[in-house]
Amino acid sequence: MIAIFFSAMFAGHIYIIIIVTAVQIISFKEVIAISNVPSRARSLRFTKTLNWYFLGTTMYFLYGESVIYYFKHIILVDRVLLPFATHHRFISFMLYVIGFVFFVGSLQKGHYRFQFTQFAWTHMALYLIVVQAHFIMNNIFEGMIWFFLPVSLVITNDIFAYICGITFGRTQLIKLSPKKTVEGFVGAWVFTIVFGVLLTNILMRYKYFICPVNDLGATFWTGLECTPNPVFIPHTYQLPFIPPNWTHLPTKVSVAPMQFHIVIFATFASLIAPFGGFFASGLKRTFNVKDFGHSIPGHGGMTDRMDCQFIMGFFAFMYYQSFIAVYKASVGSVIETAIMSLTAEEQMDLVRGLSKHLVNQGVISVKVLEYLDQALRRR
Repeated sequence: MIAIFFSAMFAGHIYIIIIVTAVQIISFKEVIAISNVPSRARSLRFTKTLNWYFLGTTMYFLYGESVIYYFKHIILVDRVLLPFATHHRFISFMLYVIGFVFFVGSLQKGHYRFQFTQFAWTHMALYLIVVQAHFIMNNIFEGMIWFFLPVSLVITNDIFAYICGITFGRTQLIKLSPKKTVEGFVGAWVFTIVFGVLLTNILMRYKYFICPVNDLGATFWTGLECTPNPVFIPHTYQLPFIPPNWTHLPTKVSVAPMQFHIVIFATFASLIAPFGGFFASGLKRTFNVKDFGHSIPGHGGMTDRMDCQFIMGFFAFMYYQSFIAVYKASVGSVIETAIMSLTAEEQMDLVRGLSKHLVNQGVISVKVLEYLDQALRRR
């Protein structure tokens, strides 16, 4: 499994997207399956069908949002895809309404409690798994580092929490997980920060990891090209409390701002993300099951391994968008504004204006401008 994961990561973003998609589908299936189904309700038609229908509808909406946002410069200029892009949210809403109407129509006397419980359980699973996995998907599009780093921090914290816990753990942390100790919790935090700083220092050297996805066919060996986010560029900082005349000690240090951010990431992965695991433990105790499933031999279900990853990926996206992302005009955003805000005549005026500017810059010739103007007039 480790070999498959790293092979997919180096082979290209599309393969990691496929893995994340498979993980969320399997996790959704496992969470839905642990609810107790009364024997007399198992013969109800459409219960499982509706579960998968709502999953497909939610994935269509969320995947569509991501594709339109990150590839609008391609989607919005395609005649076939343009209607689906401009009306994507309405189409998604109507698909959900169809499922809602179908659910109401399938209600049967004597099974109302079970059917509404399943309806609520399905929506909780969609929120806890599919919606959070959607943000993990967006992390991949923003740059492989925003996916791989949070995943690695959670795994590292889990490993060192176990090592520190069995080595010098004495104080129970939480009753939901009796084997978790305060010493293991704090010790894992320290080691996760150290690991995060070291791993970040390596990943920042490769544009394949730090560049947003502009080519889904790119691999680690072909690489990606972009202007690095300023967070990856080292800055020189003056060390405090060191007198200038102390020449035998360095007074300045060069550090990339990302190294400060990674401390926050590691802290969340150590102190907050484990509560995703505690939540999952409480959920399993509610239904008296040891594991969510048997997808991974010897480990239980996929959800047992991903319980902390979902909330960590959600946090990584929110933190990145709030404190790290650089917002600037792009070709896709300009095209979106032109298509959504201008009439056809205004769009043609815009094309003429841009064409004249390109002629003045020497990018295209006057003959090309004249040909384009004639084509627009015929239009």
